[in-house]
Amino acid sequence: AWLDHHGFSIVASLGRLLRKPWATLLTVGVMAVALALPLGLWVVMQNLQRLGGEVQSSRDVAVFLKPEIDAARAQAIADTLRARGDVAKVELIAPDQALQQLRGRDDLAAAIDALGEDAARAALPSVLRVSPRGDELLLVESLKALPDAERVQHDAVWRERLDAWLRFGGRAVLVLAALLGLGALLVVGNTVRLDIQSRREEIGVLQLLGASDGFVRRPFLYLGAWYGLGAGGLALGVLTLAWLALRDPLADLAARYGSSFALQGLPPLPALAVLAGAGLLGWLGAGFVTGHYLRQTRPVER
Repeated sequence: AWLDHHGFSIVASLGRLLRKPWATLLTVGVMAVALALPLGLWVVMQNLQRLGGEVQSSRDVAVFLKPEIDAARAQAIADTLRARGDVAKVELIAPDQALQQLRGRDDLAAAIDALGEDAARAALPSVLRVSPRGDELLLVESLKALPDAERVQHDAVWRERLDAWLRFGGRAVLVLAALLGLGALLVVGNTVRLDIQSRREEIGVLQLLGASDGFVRRPFLYLGAWYGLGAGGLALGVLTLAWLALRDPLADLAARYGSSFALQGLPPLPALAVLAGAGLLGWLGAGFVTGHYLRQTRPVER
């Protein structure tokens, strides 16, 4: 009988939603907006963290060797740096390799053709891209002291600013999710409260017949869960449409800067977690309201 009532409550609560399509759509839409805002910001932060991973090369130190350093000497310097304890990795970029990378950029290919490959290759020095292990600032100072180094480039300030913005954005996502999640909880609670008021006489009869609080509460819990699932699904749909609208323009913009960065949407597992969390949010909102109502009415009926 307990399982039968659960099944009946699931179907009956869904039927009540479908009998009021416009009111249901309004409630689900308000909840979906409240869920989509922090979810969208979270997706943006995930993409920024991916971009920050690509920008991890800004933590690397670029050592431009003197023009007279040949390939054999540059390789020997790279091997020496790899043996150091404060260096994680060293990548040697030869002039030929650098020339090919520059030729891949549309804004520089014409200039290289006008200058000539031999002249362009002669103007490009060998570059060592050094990944630090530990304190990168100390490594930068030691690399500047190398006699074969013409110039040492390190964009630490810009990377630190990006990290600070990412930390702030992550905290903002949590705060916004908490506030809007509370708003969604209140929306479900108010909607279920109105449904309880419309069924007050029915609930009173059930209580007089000896129905337990769990029996009375169960249909409203599933009603709140359906609201939450509908809002979660609609929020995911809104995010998917936003992703489709922004994906191609952002890819084109990144390509103009010589980057292959592409906007990624919400992965399947987080999307399922969003649906489960939205359903749980609706369940909790309905549980708070029905529990408050039953605590008020039960003593009177007794």
